[in-house]
Amino acid sequence: MEDKTKITLKKVIDSKKITEQAFEIAKKSIAKGKENEAKEIINMVSCYLKDSLHFQEKNDLINAFGAVYYSHGWLDTGARLGIFDVHNNKLFVVD
Repeated sequence: MEDKTKITLKKVIDSKKITEQAFEIAKKSIAKGKENEAKEIINMVSCYLKDSLHFQEKNDLINAFGAVYYSHGWLDTGARLGIFDVHNNKLFVVD
């Protein structure tokens, strides 16, 4: 049984897959007139995902996991503010 209180490589990888899936959807769902705001968020998400990989390669799983969560937080913020026109409440905090 997996210990849910531990940050594992599997947890980092699984979380990153979900975030990357949401990221791909968000990039295709930019609301009209919100391109500049979306560009800023997309840049931040991309940077945090790269940071996550950097930390993962150094076996710093806590920071790798944190960077994934920061990136997903940016996506959720964009969704909540209507910058991304998404309606998937499994991947975003919407609806």
